[in-house]
Amino acid sequence: MKKDIYAKMQILSDSAKYDVSCSSSGSENNYKTGELGATHNSGICHTFSADGRCISLLKVLLTNYCIYDCAYCINRASNDIPRAAFSPRELADITINFYKRNYIEGLFLSSGIIESENRTMEMMLRVLEILRFEYKFNGYIHVKLIPGSDGALIDKVVRLASRVSSNIELPSDASLKLLAPNKTKEKVLQPLKLARDLSLERTNKPIGMSTQLIVGATPESDFDILKLSSVLYDKALLKRVYYSAYIPVNDDKNLPALVNKPPLLREHRLYQADWLLRFYGFGYDELLSQERPHLDEALDPKTIWAMQNLHLFPVEINSASKEELIRIPGIGIRGAHKILSARRFQRLTFEDLSKLKISLKRARYFITCHREFQKEVPLYEETLRRALTAPKKGYMPNLFDVSGITGEL
Repeated sequence: MKKDIYAKMQILSDSAKYDVSCSSSGSENNYKTGELGATHNSGICHTFSADGRCISLLKVLLTNYCIYDCAYCINRASNDIPRAAFSPRELADITINFYKRNYIEGLFLSSGIIESENRTMEMMLRVLEILRFEYKFNGYIHVKLIPGSDGALIDKVVRLASRVSSNIELPSDASLKLLAPNKTKEKVLQPLKLARDLSLERTNKPIGMSTQLIVGATPESDFDILKLSSVLYDKALLKRVYYSAYIPVNDDKNLPALVNKPPLLREHRLYQADWLLRFYGFGYDELLSQERPHLDEALDPKTIWAMQNLHLFPVEINSASKEELIRIPGIGIRGAHKILSARRFQRLTFEDLSKLKISLKRARYFITCHREFQKEVPLYEETLRRALTAPKKGYMPNLFDVSGITGEL
């Protein structure tokens, strides 16, 4: 790799690290004989697939030059930082060279806004055209659409990309006006609406899209954030919302101080709540309300919901429906399937649940097994909270534990 290309790669890969919305789960496998690469359902790089594999992806900006001056962004126009730009040919060549050396399995492409929205989108489209048509690359390509760009350009990108996304970044129009004066709610949603409508027109099903919401840079509550996510899911604008704890990178009077730590635990709870929205049938207004707008830091959202709806508990394991089982804290969808299968042959006891590897750490307080109920902790919110939050001897809390995101909630 030439020295100037290497320098560009250092700058532009580093500039892309704050964008977390790059999962490919749910994309189709479209391998074709005689072409390079394939898109797999399991995911993309710098994350883990369903079978535990780490997937590699070239995650880079086309350029970090930007005409926008968003207060929270390291690449804002007023920042004095090293700048660089790839030509479409350079980036396409790097992608193919890395792929042939087995460094990567695909590309995540985003960009600052150089010259104009349309000019930027044209250059990103050119990267895709070189990869798809000249190199016959059929692997995974995720493109970050540019708000404000022409619909015809978005149409061409959607046709060539495996997945597209567009970062909403801030949860309200008021926050956008304050911190990102070049953006509006309508402008940031435009690419998502266009991509959805184009995919529905061609395939009669929405394309898998994602977005990123920054958490903690502005005063919106968890209720506001989950309500927005729920609306976007319901309108088929998104397949996934990524929540990114705000990392102070700029000194600005409208932003939290640089000494503030990123709200990682809040980000974690939002991911848990989002999982409940997408896979467990919960509504955002079941988890939070205007009167109780923030997620609990001590306990996961499903446990808090159960504690506030104790009239629904305890649930009898041997007669509960699947919908009732997956709302029990500690029992997820896989656990519910195990229970439904096993109880076809016998009445289940607490011992049977342990043999099925059902975690009873939380669940035992909310269930009965053949009418047997745990006696240690009365079914009251105060006593349950004390029991569930009491630290175990030798236990050290880990704020980076993400088991609740993909495990049994």
